[in-house]
Amino acid sequence: MASHDTLPDVLAGPLLRRIEPGRMALWLVASRQLSFSLALYPDNESARHLALAGHCECIPLGAHAYVHLIDVELASPLPSDVLIGYDLLIRDTQGNESGIASWAPHLLYAGETHPSFVIKSRLDNLLHGSCRKPHHASKDGLARADAWLDERRHNAAERPALLLLTGDQIYADDVAGPMLSAIHELIRRLGLVGEHLEGAVVEDSEALYAAESTYYRREQLLPAFESNEALRERFFGGAKKPIFTSANAANHLITFAEIVAMYLLVWSPQPWRLISGQAPALDETYAARFVAERDILDGFVAELPAVARLLAQVPTLMIFDDHDVTDDWNLTAAWEESAYGHPFSHRIIGNALLAYLLFQGWGNAPDTLAMPLARLRRLLEAATDGYLPVQQQDKVIVELLRFDGWGYVLPTSPRLIVLDTRTRRWRSERNRQRPSGLMDWEALSELQQNLLDERSVIIVSPAPMFGVKLIEGIQRLFSWAGKPLLVDAENWMAHRGAASVMLNIFRHTRTPQNYVILSGDVHYSFVYDVRIRQREHGPHIWQITSSGVKNEFPATLLDWFDRLNRWLYAPWSPLNWFTKRRRMHVQPRVPDHAKAGERLWNGAGIGHVTFDLTGCPVQIQQLGNDGRTIRFLADTDSLPTTTSSHQVGAGSDPPRG
Repeated sequence: MASHDTLPDVLAGPLLRRIEPGRMALWLVASRQLSFSLALYPDNESARHLALAGHCECIPLGAHAYVHLIDVELASPLPSDVLIGYDLLIRDTQGNESGIASWAPHLLYAGETHPSFVIKSRLDNLLHGSCRKPHHASKDGLARADAWLDERRHNAAERPALLLLTGDQIYADDVAGPMLSAIHELIRRLGLVGEHLEGAVVEDSEALYAAESTYYRREQLLPAFESNEALRERFFGGAKKPIFTSANAANHLITFAEIVAMYLLVWSPQPWRLISGQAPALDETYAARFVAERDILDGFVAELPAVARLLAQVPTLMIFDDHDVTDDWNLTAAWEESAYGHPFSHRIIGNALLAYLLFQGWGNAPDTLAMPLARLRRLLEAATDGYLPVQQQDKVIVELLRFDGWGYVLPTSPRLIVLDTRTRRWRSERNRQRPSGLMDWEALSELQQNLLDERSVIIVSPAPMFGVKLIEGIQRLFSWAGKPLLVDAENWMAHRGAASVMLNIFRHTRTPQNYVILSGDVHYSFVYDVRIRQREHGPHIWQITSSGVKNEFPATLLDWFDRLNRWLYAPWSPLNWFTKRRRMHVQPRVPDHAKAGERLWNGAGIGHVTFDLTGCPVQIQQLGNDGRTIRFLADTDSLPTTTSSHQVGAGSDPPRG
């Protein structure tokens, strides 16, 4: 274990989180507890210098890692729509101060002495994306966003109001061997907390890291090999998938420290400079796989300075999806019964949610998450001899799994509503193997209350509300056969009750006239214009999906899905009458770089949307990782009308209720 004087002061960050005229939230991780002051440089105003004593919460993650959560209310509001420079000054024991240019120069654009941001008076444009898998063989969409921002950073009007990360910021369940090796090396270097593992075949985290099966064979570390088949049967109805839970789960993260290290390694270049990257002992097959994965990860690491710079320059909000915890997280009631009914799987899920709270959730809504964060802080401060107390850890996890405040609302113009579609599910009462609704009746009722009397709204739904009907149909067939986990049957139409309530919300006369729904999850991008039939002044809905930041759908398979979807759900097709959106007209937009007829864009990148004064999108594009900008174009010759019958993914409507 290194002493902190051989480590850089700051390991990751700062990340700009929720930034408002009267309040700022910033996040960073340091190798020791630091003393900060904050300098602000608004255009055309005098500089402001703020002491942060009493405004910075420091939480230990181990011997040489401390999360710093800075939440400062400002005596006078910051101006909107102008560039605001800022600097975090670290004060040493002699009283000397050093700024970001000294301790994190990679966060600065050429010619800058400090980063900057803009607080927009309205949400005029924003970046959004999901699904960032480090070992996917593509460039990083966040690095492309950084290059895009660099071109317009001096123009406050052109800078994005927000960066919205809409799910799968990490892949806890799909980890490359070199990444897991780096995680273990970083755990040792920083002295991250250990834990005891109840119900596992290894006693504690140290035994896990040293186990022969810890790389590429983690399914063998489940409670007892003899019970694996029975557990797999309970989870997957006999499907040949590992218990945790994707087909790529051989390196599934387990401990809190592993997930903490993962976050540090995907958000900052600094931790990579502290480790050697030496390969563990592996057999010939796994050694070859390790080398191939390391080649891809080297490219990922090379782009991390740009990613960190983006996160330091644009206010960023986040929400989880399944891979932030584990694939198929809460997909069915049967899954929940099995996963939460075993102490080992309960701990794995809980650890991922604890890390999400600390690394993602807090900055979205500091007030709402203050109590869960306080419990987590007490747990980490109670570590003895480097290990978390077992009973206290389990109690904090139980309380966190009951928490229902992960979604949040920003009082912006237009209002921004970010949905938790993972922890408040509408479970099937008829068949516990059937997919749960993405939100239960109570959560949907709260959504409706947040929508009443708003003119326009932006909703973040990690899974698209209006998806590709062919793919949803395939998922429905597998659900009927009792195998929803084989095809990740998670869509808004999969549960009759949730679909009915959601569609009725859109038809409510007091809900907005303009909805923009931002989604990810599916590993391809598309845009649908949606109208309600037989309602002349009904709402206009835009389903805008950007996915993935660093992930893609299998190209040939997506081509076939796109083609078959156009054939099977053409305007004349009777299949349109057997889906849940018959009363809604769905018109796809065309990617301008696509081949003839294509509606789905399969290319990693980041989404960008520009809004007019009424909150309607006027430009929708995907900033591709290959440098191209793909615009989604409306077909002006066949715009939706109340009498049109053209349909992509439209279908029958469930009973009102």
